Amino acid sequence: MSTETAAPTTDYKALFDAFELDVPEYYNFGFDVMDRWAEDRTKLALVSIQRSTEKADYHTFFDLSRLSNRFCNVLRKLGLKKGDRVLVMLESIPEWYVAMIGMIKLGVIPMPGTVLLTPKDIAYRINRAEASMVITDVAHVGRVDRVANECPTLEHKMVVDGNVLEWLSYEKLMGESTGKLDRSEVEATKSDDPMLLYFTSGTTGQPKMVLQAQRYAIAHEVTARFAQSLSGEDLHWTVSETGWAKAAWGKLFGQMIVGAAIIQWDTPGRFDPDGLLLAMQRHGVTSFCAPPTVYRLLIQQDLSKYRLTLRRCMSAGEPMNPEVIKVWKEKFGLDIYDFYGQTETVCVLSNYPFMPIKFGSVGKPTPGHDVRIVDDDGNELPDGEEGNIAMYLGDGRPAGLMLEYWKDDKANASAFRGDWYFTGDRAYRDEDGYFWFVGRDDDVIKSSGYRIGPFEVESAVIEHPAVAECAVVGAPDPGGVRGTVVKAFIVLVKGHAASDELTKDIQNHVKTTTAPYKYPRIVEFVDELPKTISGKILRRELRTQ
Repeated sequence: MSTETAAPTTDYKALFDAFELDVPEYYNFGFDVMDRWAEDRTKLALVSIQRSTEKADYHTFFDLSRLSNRFCNVLRKLGLKKGDRVLVMLESIPEWYVAMIGMIKLGVIPMPGTVLLTPKDIAYRINRAEASMVITDVAHVGRVDRVANECPTLEHKMVVDGNVLEWLSYEKLMGESTGKLDRSEVEATKSDDPMLLYFTSGTTGQPKMVLQAQRYAIAHEVTARFAQSLSGEDLHWTVSETGWAKAAWGKLFGQMIVGAAIIQWDTPGRFDPDGLLLAMQRHGVTSFCAPPTVYRLLIQQDLSKYRLTLRRCMSAGEPMNPEVIKVWKEKFGLDIYDFYGQTETVCVLSNYPFMPIKFGSVGKPTPGHDVRIVDDDGNELPDGEEGNIAMYLGDGRPAGLMLEYWKDDKANASAFRGDWYFTGDRAYRDEDGYFWFVGRDDDVIKSSGYRIGPFEVESAVIEHPAVAECAVVGAPDPGGVRGTVVKAFIVLVKGHAASDELTKDIQNHVKTTTAPYKYPRIVEFVDELPKTISGKILRRELRTQ
Protein backbone atom coordinates (compact mmCIF):
# COMPACT_ATOMS: atom_id res chain seq x y z
CA MET A 1 0.00 0.00 0.00
CA SER A 2 1.09 3.61 -0.35
CA THR A 3 2.68 5.87 2.23
CA GLU A 4 -0.26 8.26 1.72
CA THR A 5 -3.77 7.47 2.91
CA ALA A 6 -5.53 10.25 1.02
CA ALA A 7 -4.79 12.85 -1.61
CA PRO A 8 -3.67 16.27 -0.31
CA THR A 9 -6.23 18.91 -1.18
CA THR A 10 -4.21 21.99 -2.07
CA ASP A 11 -0.68 21.38 -3.35
CA TYR A 12 -0.07 19.36 -6.52
CA LYS A 13 3.72 19.46 -6.22
CA ALA A 14 3.60 18.24 -2.63
CA LEU A 15 1.27 15.42 -3.68
CA PHE A 16 3.52 14.39 -6.56
CA ASP A 17 6.75 14.55 -4.55
CA ALA A 18 5.48 12.81 -1.42
CA PHE A 19 3.60 9.85 -2.84
CA GLU A 20 5.40 6.51 -3.06
CA LEU A 21 4.07 3.02 -3.66
CA ASP A 22 5.30 0.17 -1.50
CA VAL A 23 6.02 -2.72 -3.86
CA PRO A 24 7.16 -5.77 -1.86
CA GLU A 25 9.14 -8.65 -3.34
CA TYR A 26 6.17 -10.99 -3.04
CA TYR A 27 2.62 -9.87 -3.71
CA ASN A 28 -0.72 -11.33 -4.66
CA PHE A 29 -3.84 -9.18 -5.00
CA GLY A 30 -6.13 -12.07 -4.05
CA PHE A 31 -4.42 -12.77 -0.76
CA ASP A 32 -3.00 -9.36 0.14
CA VAL A 33 -6.13 -7.33 -0.63
CA MET A 34 -9.22 -9.51 -0.76
CA ASP A 35 -8.33 -11.70 2.21
CA ARG A 36 -7.14 -8.71 4.24
CA TRP A 37 -10.45 -6.88 3.85
CA ALA A 38 -12.29 -10.17 4.42
CA GLU A 39 -11.18 -10.09 8.06
CA ASP A 40 -14.13 -7.73 8.47
CA ARG A 41 -16.87 -10.15 7.46
CA THR A 42 -19.43 -7.38 7.00
CA LYS A 43 -17.55 -5.00 4.68
CA LEU A 44 -19.39 -4.61 1.36
CA ALA A 45 -17.36 -5.27 -1.80
CA LEU A 46 -19.82 -5.71 -4.67
CA VAL A 47 -23.38 -4.75 -5.56
CA SER A 48 -24.43 -6.71 -8.62
CA ILE A 49 -27.70 -5.60 -10.23
CA GLN A 50 -29.33 -8.58 -11.86
CA ARG A 51 -30.36 -8.80 -15.50
CA SER A 52 -33.83 -7.38 -16.32
CA THR A 53 -34.67 -6.68 -12.70
CA GLU A 54 -34.31 -4.09 -9.98
CA LYS A 55 -32.98 -6.72 -7.57
CA ALA A 56 -29.32 -6.91 -6.66
CA ASP A 57 -26.91 -9.40 -5.12
CA TYR A 58 -24.66 -8.12 -2.35
CA HIS A 59 -21.23 -9.63 -1.78
CA THR A 60 -18.90 -8.77 1.07
CA PHE A 61 -15.14 -9.05 0.78
CA PHE A 62 -15.50 -12.18 2.90
CA ASP A 63 -17.94 -13.66 0.36
CA LEU A 64 -15.62 -13.00 -2.58
CA SER A 65 -12.63 -14.25 -0.63
CA ARG A 66 -14.25 -17.60 0.07
CA LEU A 67 -15.76 -17.97 -3.39
CA SER A 68 -12.44 -17.18 -5.04
CA ASN A 69 -10.81 -19.79 -2.79
CA ARG A 70 -13.31 -22.31 -4.10
CA PHE A 71 -12.56 -21.41 -7.69
CA CYS A 72 -8.83 -21.56 -7.04
CA ASN A 73 -9.31 -25.07 -5.68
CA VAL A 74 -11.39 -26.00 -8.74
CA LEU A 75 -8.52 -24.93 -10.98
CA ARG A 76 -6.03 -26.86 -8.88
CA LYS A 77 -8.16 -30.01 -9.21
CA LEU A 78 -8.24 -29.54 -12.98
CA GLY A 79 -4.46 -29.38 -12.99
CA LEU A 80 -3.98 -25.70 -13.82
CA LYS A 81 -0.88 -24.09 -12.41
CA LYS A 82 0.94 -20.81 -12.09
CA GLY A 83 1.55 -19.23 -15.50
CA ASP A 84 -1.26 -21.01 -17.38
CA ARG A 85 -3.55 -18.75 -19.42
CA VAL A 86 -7.37 -18.72 -19.36
CA LEU A 87 -9.71 -16.78 -21.66
CA VAL A 88 -12.47 -15.16 -19.57
CA MET A 89 -15.56 -14.21 -21.61
CA LEU A 90 -18.27 -13.24 -19.12
CA GLU A 91 -20.94 -10.58 -18.78
CA SER A 92 -21.06 -8.24 -15.77
CA ILE A 93 -21.94 -10.95 -13.25
CA PRO A 94 -20.41 -11.90 -9.88
CA GLU A 95 -18.78 -14.98 -11.43
CA TRP A 96 -16.39 -12.68 -13.28
CA TYR A 97 -14.97 -11.50 -9.95
CA VAL A 98 -14.83 -15.00 -8.52
CA ALA A 99 -12.98 -16.33 -11.57
CA MET A 100 -10.56 -13.40 -11.86
CA ILE A 101 -9.60 -13.35 -8.18
CA GLY A 102 -9.40 -17.15 -7.94
CA MET A 103 -7.01 -17.28 -10.90
CA ILE A 104 -4.85 -14.51 -9.50
CA LYS A 105 -4.51 -16.38 -6.20
CA LEU A 106 -3.19 -19.44 -8.03
CA GLY A 107 -0.97 -17.42 -10.35
CA VAL A 108 -3.02 -18.47 -13.37
CA ILE A 109 -3.17 -15.62 -15.89
CA PRO A 110 -6.69 -14.48 -16.87
CA MET A 111 -7.22 -13.06 -20.36
CA PRO A 112 -10.41 -10.95 -20.16
CA GLY A 113 -12.31 -10.70 -23.42
CA THR A 114 -15.52 -8.98 -24.44
CA VAL A 115 -18.53 -11.22 -25.08
CA LEU A 116 -18.68 -9.57 -28.53
CA LEU A 117 -15.66 -11.56 -29.69
CA THR A 118 -16.30 -13.50 -32.88
CA PRO A 119 -15.17 -17.14 -33.31
CA LYS A 120 -12.20 -15.82 -35.29
CA ASP A 121 -11.28 -13.45 -32.44
CA ILE A 122 -11.58 -16.27 -29.91
CA ALA A 123 -9.35 -18.63 -31.89
CA TYR A 124 -6.73 -15.93 -32.38
CA ARG A 125 -6.55 -15.17 -28.66
CA ILE A 126 -6.46 -18.78 -27.50
CA ASN A 127 -3.80 -19.77 -30.02
CA ARG A 128 -1.67 -16.63 -29.69
CA ALA A 129 -1.52 -16.98 -25.90
CA GLU A 130 -1.53 -20.80 -25.93
CA ALA A 131 -4.41 -20.73 -23.47
CA SER A 132 -5.44 -23.98 -21.80
CA MET A 133 -8.95 -23.02 -20.71
CA VAL A 134 -11.92 -20.79 -21.54
CA ILE A 135 -14.75 -19.80 -19.22
CA THR A 136 -17.96 -18.27 -20.55
CA ASP A 137 -21.76 -18.48 -20.29
CA VAL A 138 -24.34 -20.54 -22.17
CA ALA A 139 -25.09 -17.74 -24.62
CA HIS A 140 -21.54 -17.82 -25.97
CA VAL A 141 -20.45 -21.47 -25.87
CA GLY A 142 -21.40 -21.89 -29.53
CA ARG A 143 -18.76 -19.42 -30.69
CA VAL A 144 -16.08 -21.29 -28.78
CA ASP A 145 -17.23 -24.69 -30.06
CA ARG A 146 -17.02 -23.46 -33.65
CA VAL A 147 -13.24 -23.03 -33.33
CA ALA A 148 -12.30 -25.35 -30.46
CA ASN A 149 -10.87 -27.95 -32.84
CA GLU A 150 -8.57 -25.27 -34.24
CA CYS A 151 -7.07 -24.58 -30.77
CA PRO A 152 -4.62 -27.38 -29.86
CA THR A 153 -3.74 -25.99 -26.41
CA LEU A 154 -7.37 -25.70 -25.26
CA GLU A 155 -7.93 -28.45 -22.67
CA HIS A 156 -10.87 -27.19 -20.59
CA LYS A 157 -14.13 -25.42 -21.44
CA MET A 158 -16.22 -24.17 -18.50
CA VAL A 159 -19.73 -22.73 -18.56
CA VAL A 160 -20.99 -20.70 -15.59
CA ASP A 161 -24.77 -20.80 -15.94
CA GLY A 162 -25.95 -24.17 -17.18
CA ASN A 163 -25.11 -27.66 -18.40
CA VAL A 164 -23.64 -28.07 -21.87
CA LEU A 165 -22.35 -31.29 -23.40
CA GLU A 166 -18.54 -31.51 -23.26
CA TRP A 167 -18.37 -28.42 -21.06
CA LEU A 168 -17.39 -28.31 -17.38
CA SER A 169 -20.13 -27.00 -15.09
CA TYR A 170 -18.95 -24.10 -12.94
CA GLU A 171 -21.88 -24.58 -10.57
CA LYS A 172 -21.20 -28.30 -10.10
CA LEU A 173 -17.46 -27.92 -9.59
CA MET A 174 -17.90 -25.00 -7.19
CA GLY A 175 -20.41 -27.07 -5.20
CA GLU A 176 -17.84 -29.82 -4.84
CA SER A 177 -15.04 -27.44 -3.84
CA THR A 178 -14.05 -26.00 -0.47
CA GLY A 179 -13.72 -22.35 0.48
CA LYS A 180 -10.68 -23.08 2.62
CA LEU A 181 -7.32 -22.21 1.12
CA ASP A 182 -4.08 -21.53 2.90
CA ARG A 183 -1.65 -19.29 1.06
CA SER A 184 1.12 -21.81 1.64
CA GLU A 185 -0.78 -24.38 -0.45
CA VAL A 186 -0.12 -22.54 -3.73
CA GLU A 187 3.09 -21.34 -5.34
CA ALA A 188 3.96 -17.83 -4.19
CA THR A 189 3.83 -14.95 -6.67
CA LYS A 190 6.40 -12.19 -6.84
CA SER A 191 5.45 -8.62 -7.64
CA ASP A 192 7.11 -8.96 -11.05
CA ASP A 193 5.40 -12.27 -11.90
CA PRO A 194 2.81 -12.12 -14.71
CA MET A 195 -0.75 -11.63 -13.42
CA LEU A 196 -2.97 -10.47 -16.28
CA LEU A 197 -3.03 -10.55 -20.09
CA TYR A 198 -5.03 -8.06 -22.13
CA PHE A 199 -5.31 -7.91 -25.92
CA THR A 200 -5.18 -4.46 -27.46
CA SER A 201 -7.73 -3.30 -30.00
CA GLY A 202 -5.52 -4.18 -32.96
CA THR A 203 -4.95 -0.73 -34.43
CA THR A 204 -2.13 -1.52 -36.87
CA GLY A 205 -2.68 -5.23 -37.36
CA GLN A 206 -3.67 -8.09 -35.14
CA PRO A 207 -4.20 -7.25 -31.43
CA LYS A 208 -1.06 -7.18 -29.30
CA MET A 209 -0.80 -9.00 -25.97
CA VAL A 210 -0.22 -6.69 -23.00
CA LEU A 211 1.32 -8.64 -20.12
CA GLN A 212 0.84 -7.07 -16.69
CA ALA A 213 2.59 -8.08 -13.46
CA GLN A 214 1.16 -8.59 -9.99
CA ARG A 215 2.44 -5.11 -9.14
CA TYR A 216 0.01 -3.68 -11.70
CA ALA A 217 -2.75 -4.16 -9.13
CA ILE A 218 -0.78 -2.19 -6.54
CA ALA A 219 -0.29 0.68 -8.99
CA HIS A 220 -4.04 1.06 -9.55
CA GLU A 221 -4.18 2.58 -6.08
CA VAL A 222 -3.05 5.71 -7.94
CA THR A 223 -6.07 5.42 -10.22
CA ALA A 224 -8.45 4.98 -7.31
CA ARG A 225 -7.03 7.58 -4.92
CA PHE A 226 -6.21 10.39 -7.32
CA ALA A 227 -8.14 10.07 -10.59
CA GLN A 228 -11.24 8.81 -8.76
CA SER A 229 -10.61 10.21 -5.24
CA LEU A 230 -12.07 7.08 -3.67
CA SER A 231 -12.14 6.04 -0.04
CA GLY A 232 -13.42 3.04 1.84
CA GLU A 233 -16.80 4.73 2.27
CA ASP A 234 -17.59 4.99 -1.45
CA LEU A 235 -19.83 2.98 -3.74
CA HIS A 236 -18.24 3.34 -7.17
CA TRP A 237 -19.71 2.65 -10.61
CA THR A 238 -17.56 2.49 -13.74
CA VAL A 239 -19.49 1.86 -16.95
CA SER A 240 -17.45 -0.75 -18.79
CA GLU A 241 -17.65 -4.25 -20.14
CA THR A 242 -15.62 -6.83 -18.26
CA GLY A 243 -13.58 -7.58 -21.37
CA TRP A 244 -11.90 -4.18 -21.55
CA ALA A 245 -8.97 -2.89 -19.49
CA LYS A 246 -11.32 -0.18 -18.19
CA ALA A 247 -12.76 -2.93 -15.96
CA ALA A 248 -9.35 -3.35 -14.30
CA TRP A 249 -9.23 0.43 -13.92
CA GLY A 250 -12.66 0.96 -12.43
CA LYS A 251 -14.22 -2.31 -11.35
CA LEU A 252 -11.53 -4.25 -9.53
CA PHE A 253 -8.01 -3.43 -8.40
CA GLY A 254 -7.74 0.16 -7.15
CA GLN A 255 -11.27 0.31 -5.77
CA MET A 256 -10.84 -2.84 -3.70
CA ILE A 257 -7.38 -1.82 -2.53
CA VAL A 258 -8.82 1.34 -0.93
CA GLY A 259 -11.83 -0.61 0.38
CA ALA A 260 -14.50 0.99 -1.80
CA ALA A 261 -17.51 -1.06 -2.87
CA ILE A 262 -18.21 -1.56 -6.58
CA ILE A 263 -21.49 -1.63 -8.44
CA GLN A 264 -22.01 -3.63 -11.62
CA TRP A 265 -25.06 -3.96 -13.82
CA ASP A 266 -25.74 -6.98 -15.98
CA THR A 267 -27.81 -4.93 -18.39
CA PRO A 268 -29.42 -6.75 -21.33
CA GLY A 269 -29.89 -5.38 -24.82
CA ARG A 270 -29.64 -1.68 -25.56
CA PHE A 271 -28.20 0.80 -23.09
CA ASP A 272 -30.86 2.07 -20.68
CA PRO A 273 -30.00 5.61 -19.46
CA ASP A 274 -33.13 5.93 -17.30
CA GLY A 275 -32.46 2.55 -15.70
CA LEU A 276 -28.87 3.54 -14.96
CA LEU A 277 -29.85 6.81 -13.29
CA LEU A 278 -32.57 5.10 -11.25
CA ALA A 279 -30.11 2.42 -10.14
CA MET A 280 -27.61 5.11 -9.10
CA GLN A 281 -30.34 6.77 -7.06
CA ARG A 282 -31.66 3.53 -5.55
CA HIS A 283 -28.29 2.20 -4.41
CA GLY A 284 -26.69 5.48 -3.35
CA VAL A 285 -23.77 5.55 -5.78
CA THR A 286 -21.22 8.17 -4.68
CA SER A 287 -18.63 7.95 -7.47
CA PHE A 288 -19.28 7.53 -11.19
CA CYS A 289 -17.07 7.08 -14.25
CA ALA A 290 -18.29 6.67 -17.83
CA PRO A 291 -17.22 7.48 -21.38
CA PRO A 292 -18.59 10.69 -22.91
CA THR A 293 -21.07 8.70 -24.98
CA VAL A 294 -22.84 7.58 -21.81
CA TYR A 295 -22.99 11.12 -20.44
CA ARG A 296 -24.46 12.32 -23.75
CA LEU A 297 -27.24 9.77 -23.42
CA LEU A 298 -27.84 10.58 -19.75
CA ILE A 299 -28.34 14.31 -20.26
CA GLN A 300 -31.11 13.57 -22.75
CA GLN A 301 -33.19 12.40 -19.79
CA ASP A 302 -35.21 14.69 -17.54
CA LEU A 303 -32.45 14.97 -14.94
CA SER A 304 -34.66 16.92 -12.53
CA LYS A 305 -36.48 13.75 -11.49
CA TYR A 306 -33.37 11.97 -10.15
CA ARG A 307 -32.02 12.45 -6.64
CA LEU A 308 -28.43 11.29 -6.77
CA THR A 309 -25.88 11.08 -3.96
CA LEU A 310 -22.89 11.51 -6.25
CA ARG A 311 -19.92 13.46 -4.99
CA ARG A 312 -17.47 12.89 -7.89
CA CYS A 313 -17.85 12.17 -11.62
CA MET A 314 -15.15 11.17 -14.09
CA SER A 315 -14.77 10.41 -17.77
CA ALA A 316 -12.10 8.93 -20.02
CA GLY A 317 -11.63 7.47 -23.47
CA GLU A 318 -12.52 10.35 -25.80
CA PRO A 319 -13.00 14.15 -25.68
CA MET A 320 -15.92 15.42 -23.62
CA ASN A 321 -18.39 17.81 -25.23
CA PRO A 322 -18.52 21.16 -23.34
CA GLU A 323 -22.32 21.19 -23.55
CA VAL A 324 -22.47 17.86 -21.70
CA ILE A 325 -20.25 19.25 -18.95
CA LYS A 326 -22.42 22.38 -18.71
CA VAL A 327 -25.73 20.50 -18.45
CA TRP A 328 -24.37 18.00 -15.92
CA LYS A 329 -23.03 20.81 -13.75
CA GLU A 330 -26.35 22.70 -13.91
CA LYS A 331 -28.40 19.65 -12.90
CA PHE A 332 -26.18 18.03 -10.28
CA GLY A 333 -23.67 20.72 -9.31
CA LEU A 334 -20.76 18.44 -10.19
CA ASP A 335 -17.84 18.81 -12.58
CA ILE A 336 -16.78 15.89 -14.76
CA TYR A 337 -13.07 15.14 -14.33
CA ASP A 338 -11.16 13.70 -17.28
CA PHE A 339 -8.13 11.42 -17.02
CA TYR A 340 -5.85 9.38 -19.28
CA GLY A 341 -4.06 6.06 -19.44
CA GLN A 342 -3.83 2.91 -21.53
CA THR A 343 -4.26 -0.85 -21.41
CA GLU A 344 -0.48 -0.81 -20.96
CA THR A 345 -0.56 1.48 -17.90
CA VAL A 346 -2.60 2.67 -14.96
CA CYS A 347 -3.84 6.27 -14.84
CA VAL A 348 -0.90 8.51 -15.73
CA LEU A 349 -2.63 11.87 -16.33
CA SER A 350 -5.54 13.24 -14.36
CA ASN A 351 -7.49 16.27 -13.22
CA TYR A 352 -7.66 16.76 -9.46
CA PRO A 353 -10.40 18.20 -7.22
CA PHE A 354 -8.00 20.69 -5.65
CA MET A 355 -6.92 22.17 -9.00
CA PRO A 356 -8.83 24.26 -11.57
CA ILE A 357 -10.22 22.19 -14.43
CA LYS A 358 -9.35 23.16 -17.98
CA PHE A 359 -12.14 21.46 -19.85
CA GLY A 360 -10.77 19.40 -22.71
CA SER A 361 -7.50 18.76 -20.91
CA VAL A 362 -6.62 15.37 -19.40
CA GLY A 363 -4.85 17.10 -16.53
CA LYS A 364 -1.39 16.59 -15.09
CA PRO A 365 0.77 13.52 -14.37
CA THR A 366 -0.29 11.28 -11.51
CA PRO A 367 2.17 10.53 -8.68
CA GLY A 368 4.86 8.08 -9.68
CA HIS A 369 4.67 8.90 -13.40
CA ASP A 370 7.12 11.24 -15.12
CA VAL A 371 5.11 12.01 -18.26
CA ARG A 372 6.42 14.40 -20.87
CA ILE A 373 5.93 15.47 -24.49
CA VAL A 374 8.88 14.42 -26.66
CA ASP A 375 9.83 14.08 -30.30
CA ASP A 376 10.53 10.73 -31.93
CA ASP A 377 14.09 10.74 -30.60
CA GLY A 378 13.10 11.35 -26.99
CA ASN A 379 13.94 15.06 -26.93
CA GLU A 380 11.56 16.99 -24.71
CA LEU A 381 9.46 19.54 -26.60
CA PRO A 382 8.55 23.05 -25.44
CA ASP A 383 5.10 23.81 -24.07
CA GLY A 384 2.48 24.22 -26.76
CA GLU A 385 4.20 21.97 -29.30
CA GLU A 386 2.52 18.70 -30.21
CA GLY A 387 4.51 15.50 -29.79
CA ASN A 388 4.53 12.01 -28.34
CA ILE A 389 3.14 11.28 -24.89
CA ALA A 390 6.05 9.45 -23.30
CA MET A 391 6.99 8.26 -19.85
CA TYR A 392 10.53 8.72 -18.58
CA LEU A 393 11.94 5.48 -17.15
CA GLY A 394 15.43 6.66 -16.23
CA ASP A 395 14.54 6.94 -12.54
CA GLY A 396 12.92 3.50 -12.42
CA ARG A 397 10.10 1.59 -14.06
CA PRO A 398 6.65 2.54 -12.70
CA ALA A 399 4.78 -0.32 -11.06
CA GLY A 400 1.77 0.11 -13.34
CA LEU A 401 3.63 -0.10 -16.64
CA MET A 402 3.26 -3.40 -18.49
CA LEU A 403 6.00 -6.00 -18.41
CA GLU A 404 6.00 -6.17 -22.21
CA TYR A 405 4.08 -6.80 -25.36
CA TRP A 406 4.29 -10.54 -25.02
CA LYS A 407 5.84 -12.38 -28.00
CA ASP A 408 6.20 -9.16 -29.98
CA ASP A 409 9.77 -7.88 -30.25
CA LYS A 410 8.84 -5.32 -32.89
CA ALA A 411 6.15 -3.71 -30.76
CA ASN A 412 8.45 -3.65 -27.72
CA ALA A 413 11.22 -1.99 -29.72
CA SER A 414 8.79 0.69 -30.86
CA ALA A 415 7.40 1.36 -27.37
CA PHE A 416 10.61 1.14 -25.31
CA ARG A 417 13.31 3.41 -26.69
CA GLY A 418 16.23 4.36 -24.50
CA ASP A 419 14.92 5.77 -21.22
CA TRP A 420 11.43 6.28 -22.61
CA TYR A 421 8.16 4.43 -22.94
CA PHE A 422 6.28 5.81 -25.95
CA THR A 423 2.52 5.51 -25.52
CA GLY A 424 1.76 5.87 -29.23
CA ASP A 425 -0.52 8.81 -28.43
CA ARG A 426 0.07 12.45 -29.22
CA ALA A 427 -0.64 15.58 -27.17
CA TYR A 428 0.78 18.91 -26.14
CA ARG A 429 1.37 20.47 -22.71
CA ASP A 430 0.39 24.04 -21.95
CA GLU A 431 2.29 26.61 -19.90
CA ASP A 432 0.51 25.51 -16.72
CA GLY A 433 1.54 21.89 -17.12
CA TYR A 434 -1.84 20.58 -18.34
CA PHE A 435 -1.80 17.94 -21.08
CA TRP A 436 -4.11 18.18 -24.10
CA PHE A 437 -4.73 14.93 -25.95
CA VAL A 438 -4.58 15.15 -29.76
CA GLY A 439 -4.87 11.60 -31.10
CA ARG A 440 -3.13 8.33 -31.75
CA ASP A 441 -0.37 7.76 -34.23
CA ASP A 442 -2.05 4.66 -35.60
CA ASP A 443 -5.42 6.37 -36.14
CA VAL A 444 -7.37 4.45 -33.55
CA ILE A 445 -11.06 5.29 -33.60
CA LYS A 446 -12.74 5.88 -30.24
CA SER A 447 -16.48 5.45 -30.49
CA SER A 448 -19.04 4.96 -27.69
CA GLY A 449 -16.27 4.05 -25.26
CA TYR A 450 -14.73 1.47 -27.61
CA ARG A 451 -11.30 1.63 -29.22
CA ILE A 452 -11.58 0.45 -32.81
CA GLY A 453 -8.63 -0.26 -35.06
CA PRO A 454 -9.13 0.83 -38.71
CA PHE A 455 -7.09 -2.10 -40.02
CA GLU A 456 -9.42 -4.67 -38.52
CA VAL A 457 -12.53 -2.99 -39.97
CA GLU A 458 -10.90 -2.49 -43.36
CA SER A 459 -9.93 -6.15 -43.45
CA ALA A 460 -13.55 -7.12 -42.85
CA VAL A 461 -14.96 -4.68 -45.41
CA ILE A 462 -12.58 -5.73 -48.15
CA GLU A 463 -13.69 -9.35 -47.78
CA HIS A 464 -17.01 -8.34 -49.34
CA PRO A 465 -17.03 -9.37 -53.00
CA ALA A 466 -18.17 -5.92 -54.18
CA VAL A 467 -15.27 -4.07 -52.49
CA ALA A 468 -11.99 -3.36 -54.24
CA GLU A 469 -10.39 -0.98 -51.72
CA CYS A 470 -11.35 0.48 -48.37
CA ALA A 471 -10.09 3.04 -45.88
CA VAL A 472 -11.63 3.56 -42.46
CA VAL A 473 -11.49 6.70 -40.31
CA GLY A 474 -13.40 8.23 -37.44
CA ALA A 475 -16.09 10.75 -38.33
CA PRO A 476 -18.49 12.93 -36.31
CA ASP A 477 -21.72 11.13 -35.46
CA PRO A 478 -24.54 12.76 -37.46
CA GLY A 479 -26.89 11.93 -34.58
CA GLY A 480 -24.63 13.68 -32.07
CA VAL A 481 -24.74 10.81 -29.55
CA ARG A 482 -21.66 8.69 -30.11
CA GLY A 483 -19.26 11.57 -30.70
CA THR A 484 -17.25 9.63 -33.26
CA VAL A 485 -18.40 6.78 -35.49
CA VAL A 486 -16.67 4.50 -37.96
CA LYS A 487 -16.75 5.77 -41.54
CA ALA A 488 -15.66 3.67 -44.50
CA PHE A 489 -14.51 5.06 -47.85
CA ILE A 490 -15.02 2.29 -50.39
CA VAL A 491 -13.88 1.75 -53.96
CA LEU A 492 -16.11 -0.81 -55.65
CA VAL A 493 -15.16 -3.63 -57.95
CA LYS A 494 -16.08 -2.90 -61.56
CA GLY A 495 -19.58 -4.03 -62.32
CA HIS A 496 -20.96 -3.05 -58.91
CA ALA A 497 -22.89 0.18 -58.35
CA ALA A 498 -23.38 2.16 -55.16
CA SER A 499 -26.78 1.79 -53.52
CA ASP A 500 -28.47 1.83 -50.13
CA GLU A 501 -28.96 -1.92 -50.45
CA LEU A 502 -25.25 -2.51 -51.02
CA THR A 503 -24.39 -0.26 -48.09
CA LYS A 504 -26.57 -2.33 -45.77
CA ASP A 505 -25.14 -5.57 -47.16
CA ILE A 506 -21.56 -4.42 -46.49
CA GLN A 507 -22.49 -3.25 -42.98
CA ASN A 508 -24.13 -6.59 -42.18
CA HIS A 509 -21.09 -8.40 -43.56
CA VAL A 510 -18.80 -6.50 -41.17
CA LYS A 511 -21.13 -7.19 -38.24
CA THR A 512 -20.83 -10.94 -38.82
CA THR A 513 -17.11 -10.92 -39.64
CA THR A 514 -15.90 -8.90 -36.67
CA ALA A 515 -17.44 -7.56 -33.48
CA PRO A 516 -20.81 -5.88 -34.25
CA TYR A 517 -19.89 -2.52 -32.72
CA LYS A 518 -17.07 -2.09 -35.26
CA TYR A 519 -19.21 -1.87 -38.39
CA PRO A 520 -19.07 1.39 -40.40
CA ARG A 521 -22.12 3.46 -39.61
CA ILE A 522 -21.27 5.78 -42.49
CA VAL A 523 -20.30 4.45 -45.92
CA GLU A 524 -19.11 6.68 -48.74
CA PHE A 525 -18.41 5.22 -52.17
CA VAL A 526 -15.49 6.90 -53.97
CA ASP A 527 -13.67 6.41 -57.28
CA GLU A 528 -10.23 6.29 -55.64
CA LEU A 529 -8.47 6.73 -52.31
CA PRO A 530 -5.82 9.40 -51.69
CA LYS A 531 -2.41 7.77 -51.35
CA THR A 532 1.25 8.60 -50.84
CA ILE A 533 3.78 7.93 -53.57
CA SER A 534 4.55 4.65 -51.86
CA GLY A 535 0.92 3.59 -52.02
CA LYS A 536 -0.08 4.23 -48.40
CA ILE A 537 -3.56 5.63 -47.83
CA LEU A 538 -3.66 9.25 -46.64
CA ARG A 539 -6.26 8.94 -43.89
CA ARG A 540 -5.63 12.47 -42.72
CA GLU A 541 -7.08 13.71 -46.03
CA LEU A 542 -10.12 11.48 -45.64
CA ARG A 543 -10.75 12.80 -42.13
CA THR A 544 -11.03 16.36 -43.48
CA GLN A 545 -13.81 15.45 -45.92
